[in-house]
Amino acid sequence: MTKRKLNFDSATSLLYPLIFGIVILMMWQCGVLHSIFRTDEYILPYPTRIFRIIIENFDKILENVNSSVFVIIIGLAAGSVLGYIAAIGATVSPKFGKGGLTVISAFNAIPIVAMAPVIMNWTKDVSSDAEVRSTVAKIIVVTLMCMASMSINAHRGLNELKPFSLDLMKSYAADNKTVFLKLRFPNSIPYIFTALKVSVPGSVITALVSEYFAEYRAGVGRQIRENILIAQYSTAWAYIVVACLIGIILFALLLAAEGIFLKRRKS
Repeated sequence: MTKRKLNFDSATSLLYPLIFGIVILMMWQCGVLHSIFRTDEYILPYPTRIFRIIIENFDKILENVNSSVFVIIIGLAAGSVLGYIAAIGATVSPKFGKGGLTVISAFNAIPIVAMAPVIMNWTKDVSSDAEVRSTVAKIIVVTLMCMASMSINAHRGLNELKPFSLDLMKSYAADNKTVFLKLRFPNSIPYIFTALKVSVPGSVITALVSEYFAEYRAGVGRQIRENILIAQYSTAWAYIVVACLIGIILFALLLAAEGIFLKRRKS
């Protein structure tokens, strides 16, 4: 009975958003949203028009998608690794480590629109190639954003252990390396996925916003800006849809990886 209820809950959790999305698309295509928001099809083009532009400009869009996804993946990976290392440091040395976590968390409070231009100026001497300079700057911005969520969540996972488990390891004369590999790291894995659930959509948003200020005109975010500036709203909406798809696909892959990994871990 419980298993059947869980399957039903899983189905409805997917079905309800799908139905809601279909209803919104139908209202959009039939012009209902235009009446509600008092706009026209030039400012808010129909979905069929947007998808036609995506198909017609697929190669160019794919090139910009590759540029954005590269920044997202590298920045996400670097920020997650550095954040986890910071969490380990805070666990090994609580007196100084917690202060470091506070500083890292402070970076997350800085608005992207304020951080990105500063990082762009800092990295202007990294290379003579504008593409390289822009890519490095965008990766740094994404990395800083991802570090905060990973460091805080991983620190909790490394330290919120089951009662008496640490005492039991010490009673077996386990050294710090053994305690980490056998106790702290396994306990932190669910917290890592929790951090990634925050970092994945955050990294997509951060990369797209950073592209607004980048010197090199590449990436989905930059194309949204450029097309809005020249009043090509249909093309801008096409890139907005693509940006949403990037976030949805990456988050779906994360959920699939979490399900597979945690299921194997429990078995």
